[in-house]
Amino acid sequence: MSKIITTLLISMVPVVELRGAIPIAVAQGVDPWQAMLISIIGNMIPVPFIIVFIRSIFKWMRGKSERLNAWVTKMENKAAVKAEKVQKYEKMGLCIFVAIPLPGTGAWTGALIAAMLDMRLKSAVPMIFLGVCIAGLIVTLLTIGVISL
Repeated sequence: MSKIITTLLISMVPVVELRGAIPIAVAQGVDPWQAMLISIIGNMIPVPFIIVFIRSIFKWMRGKSERLNAWVTKMENKAAVKAEKVQKYEKMGLCIFVAIPLPGTGAWTGALIAAMLDMRLKSAVPMIFLGVCIAGLIVTLLTIGVISL
């Protein structure tokens, strides 16, 4: 049970997300498909909160210190560059962006982009979920492939 909770928690961490949670879980003996399912669930938990609250959180952080203000600006600028690519293909672009299991992509960045583009939850969450499922499948298949070598 603790391996499942660990997998869930790791998949919720920004940057690491399910891309790190699945291989770690499998290395600890968790079934790859169970690791994928738990990681998808964990990766999705923060998404609606990010979409709804990130702008307010960033506004609050900007007022706390110059360092936090600089960090928020840096995060917004990174997201803005990625948002341009997403915007071209709209909702499907968000899904594809999240589905690519590379650094700088994923549910956290996808949710930040959705918030910056003022996407509604009912539009953004399903696209992010689909992207997370695709990324989870890719990472699981790669993990199984590496194990079989």
